[in-house]
Amino acid sequence: MSFANPYYLLLLLLIIPIVYWYIKRHKRHEIAMKISSLSAFSMMNKTLKMRLRHLPFILRMITISLLIIVLARPQTSNSWQSSTKEGIDIVVSLDISGTMLAEDLRPNRLQAAKTVVMEFIQGRPNDNIGLVLFAGESFMQCPLTSDHKALINLFSSVEYGMLEDGTAIGLGLANAVGRIKDSKAKSKVVILLTDGSNNAGDIAPITAAEIAQKMGVRVYTIGVGTKGMAPYPVQTPFGVQYQDIPVDIDEPMLQSIAEMTGGRYFRATDNAKLREIYNEIDQMEKTKIEVTEFNKRNEAYVLFAILAMVSLLLEIILRKTYLSSIP
Repeated sequence: MSFANPYYLLLLLLIIPIVYWYIKRHKRHEIAMKISSLSAFSMMNKTLKMRLRHLPFILRMITISLLIIVLARPQTSNSWQSSTKEGIDIVVSLDISGTMLAEDLRPNRLQAAKTVVMEFIQGRPNDNIGLVLFAGESFMQCPLTSDHKALINLFSSVEYGMLEDGTAIGLGLANAVGRIKDSKAKSKVVILLTDGSNNAGDIAPITAAEIAQKMGVRVYTIGVGTKGMAPYPVQTPFGVQYQDIPVDIDEPMLQSIAEMTGGRYFRATDNAKLREIYNEIDQMEKTKIEVTEFNKRNEAYVLFAILAMVSLLLEIILRKTYLSSIP
């Protein structure tokens, strides 16, 4: 609660000298008698009228206080804010080919990527985010949405084997660009993560990058995998066995895609580096929000005016009836 005329509240200080004057006046009108002993009055109890003799004055002070508050015009406010954001639409294009099961990242590349991307999504509540999956082919797992809870649920269900094996980087990028090109957002971004070289699909990665460039889509590319060899689980009649496979990431191609579209290329060799990369992208692509605040004030003096009237009427009634004989 606030007051339209707060300076009127200073009038409440007048109550202090009024109370002081009342106390002095009351003592001045008391009758003094000299007697040898008070024992005769020890058994006498004060009547209700005697106990209430100051009530009219108290009610008068309450009335004055409430009227001063009315003059100060108390107000309540209903405030809200209207946010206008410079929207950023983001499509995550994720490689789910067989090599993403390599365990140079823990527990493997695919699970590490899923965990970090879900953290990234949770940290961007103002953006529309979509998900494209690719291996030997590509499809849209989730269109652009602001319902991040539903998106994360879909992300959690992503696993190897949902698509024919292979690495169709060009197709994965083209699919992501196709889903975001008609967006009305001021900033359109694709984050493409892969651990290999393009070996499938009908669209070359550079062709997809040229399409992204023409559509004003910025592409961040991430090559995930350690240097050299990586442990890969192989199912055998004797259980899961591990064999080392070469890490074959077409970094020049991923760098070209990023440079052509105004993005950046990153290399993630472990979990910490992958999380660091997404944090860096998060900082580079922060949503700008302009907030306009509205404040509607409602007058609240009526209640105080009613209470002042009730207090005044009660004082008058008491003075004219029950307490009329008390000077």
